[in-house]
Amino acid sequence: MSLTNPSLALRANKTALVVPSHSPIRVSFLIDNLSRAGTESQLLALLRNLDRRVIEPSLVLLNGEGDESRALEPDNCEVIRLGVTRLLGAHSFLAARRLHRYWRETRPDIVQAYFMDSAYYGVPVAKAAGVRKIVRVRNNLGYWLTHKHRMLGRVLRPWVDIVLTNTDAGREQLVANEGLAANRVAVIENGVDLERFPVISALPNQSITIGCVANLREVKNIDGFMRAAKIVCDRFPDVLFEVAGDGELRPNLEHLRTKLDLTDRFLLRGSVADVPGFLSSLSIAVLPSHSEGMSNALLEYMAAGRAIVATDVGANATLIHHEVHGLIVPPRDDAALASAIMRLVSDAMLAHRLGVTARSRVEQEYSRAAMCRRFEAFYRQLAGRQ
Repeated sequence: MSLTNPSLALRANKTALVVPSHSPIRVSFLIDNLSRAGTESQLLALLRNLDRRVIEPSLVLLNGEGDESRALEPDNCEVIRLGVTRLLGAHSFLAARRLHRYWRETRPDIVQAYFMDSAYYGVPVAKAAGVRKIVRVRNNLGYWLTHKHRMLGRVLRPWVDIVLTNTDAGREQLVANEGLAANRVAVIENGVDLERFPVISALPNQSITIGCVANLREVKNIDGFMRAAKIVCDRFPDVLFEVAGDGELRPNLEHLRTKLDLTDRFLLRGSVADVPGFLSSLSIAVLPSHSEGMSNALLEYMAAGRAIVATDVGANATLIHHEVHGLIVPPRDDAALASAIMRLVSDAMLAHRLGVTARSRVEQEYSRAAMCRRFEAFYRQLAGRQ
């Protein structure tokens, strides 16, 4: 493999497992906190499943003091909590000195930073500590970036060796809109834990339920999903809709639900711990987002073998080939979303076939094991251990 084109090289080594002849590569991961959200769950899966013969991981939490974050800490690698809640201040400075000392003593080969605050805080410290390779993770298309964030990103750019993303669309955006050289952006696709999602070959026996797993944020377009649901409910009186997830838009969505007269037809279930159980209760799973990178929810829909409708954003159309593994619709088009849902409601055999092919695709290409092998190949390449 050549570092001049990391993303292509990684694709050529998707599942290769190489047993090293020397000590493991030390990788220190830095993230704000742990949670059950997509990026954090992917990192936790990586920490739990990396081959310790190849990679010796450690985890640094910028804050990490919350109950949820503490409960999710992996027990098979060292965890350091810095307790930083503000990037500027006396405590932040003392924590930076502690982190600098930790990295000087443990001498990681690679530091990998997630999210803005962790990158702004940790990348300069890693550079000062003499870390050989620094990786920054950007797993979205930057819809939220302000001018300030773009400026800070440019300040960090000379100290970051590789920016890591999980889609070709993300790579293209980083090169075209943020001025990164193509050979400094690598693509490693997400994976899903298939063991959590038992294969369900038969269609659910209960009445048709259509659902979505999403935080209640503007980018997830739950209001558009609700407007599409109104169109569907007017035609199919027995169909129910449910959303698993919570967030700041819940009051607005509850008001819209009342306005659309969907109180008994569209349930906002809040956070759901048992996502596989929730998905197994659905006939159709929907991803109505305005923007995505590589959606963990979509991978979970596929793993659950559900019939899927997803908007054509991010990597959705790469994961779901239209009319092969699911149905793809234009974003910001409530009528198109409703039409695709109604097509699956009306054609149970099509819904069943799409669910089966979606499960087969995720088994073949997007398992957590395959994801970990891709990361291991990337770290070997970056550390010069080919």
